[in-house]
Amino acid sequence: MRVPPDATSRPGLCSTYCRQLLEPLEGSAIVASGWVVLEQPGPWGADAVVNSHLDPEFGSRFDAECKKVDVRFGLIRTPGRHSFPANHAQQVYVASTVPGKTFLLSAHVTDPETLSGLDLGAVARGDRAAVNASLPGLVPVHESIMLVCTNGKRDECCAILGRPLVNALATAAPGRVWEASHLGGHRFSPTAVLLPSGTMHGHLNAKTALDVLAASDIGDTLLTGLRGRTTWTKRGQAAEIAVRQQTGELSLDALTVAGEDLESVTVWHRDGRSWTVPVTSAPADPPRPESCGKEPFAMSILKAGTPVLVPSAVR
Repeated sequence: MRVPPDATSRPGLCSTYCRQLLEPLEGSAIVASGWVVLEQPGPWGADAVVNSHLDPEFGSRFDAECKKVDVRFGLIRTPGRHSFPANHAQQVYVASTVPGKTFLLSAHVTDPETLSGLDLGAVARGDRAAVNASLPGLVPVHESIMLVCTNGKRDECCAILGRPLVNALATAAPGRVWEASHLGGHRFSPTAVLLPSGTMHGHLNAKTALDVLAASDIGDTLLTGLRGRTTWTKRGQAAEIAVRQQTGELSLDALTVAGEDLESVTVWHRDGRSWTVPVTSAPADPPRPESCGKEPFAMSILKAGTPVLVPSAVR
């Protein structure tokens, strides 16, 4: 199943402006070193963690605790019908995106309040042992999962473009694809995040999404629609992708964003090489809407220059 071609160019959608203006995707991913996502069937409002069947007091409190330690909290649901059977045990995934400490764990909870005991700081720093100790019942997940934003109450692009995609993927990769609440960057719809890597992609279709999922199975990432790895700052995301584009390096953990200053970002390769990548920000020209229904404005857009190999780092 493919996203209908007319849907990707429907007038007035923020994603249509994005495609027509050839807006770069690099450096547009959110920033989070860890993720906690909870299955929550039923309808979602614009802010799903407080506008759903999830207890809003818990959702607000847990979301705030996650944000304090750079962990992203969101809701997921199985593609298709969103009924909530009685006594349904809710799936939860816990992921660390820290290179060298990346993991994906899973459990079922009968009461979301159970998550209050989760050591979120350990999630953020990739301390798997501490995470396991804080939430009994967690088990390792050995295949990546893909979350596709379908939160139409947040932005209609995510419903119009995200839902056909997630339905197609659910058939092709059963059990590995979930509908997700807001992932940021509606204008890049259909947009998705891969866990545990934390790589985000935009403008996906069924083929490219399955290619991304398959690459993850061998420890690679793909440049197709790559917005960045949430582990890094937005400038770091843009710089890392620039190095991948120049070198053709696809191994996920081969590159590390080692530091940045006001003008450039340093990216290291595990073989000892390093690059300095100039990254600049400029107002979008022409202005464009960030979300459907919003007025166009000159948002800041990142641009990574040509990576420069540091001579002293060459073996």
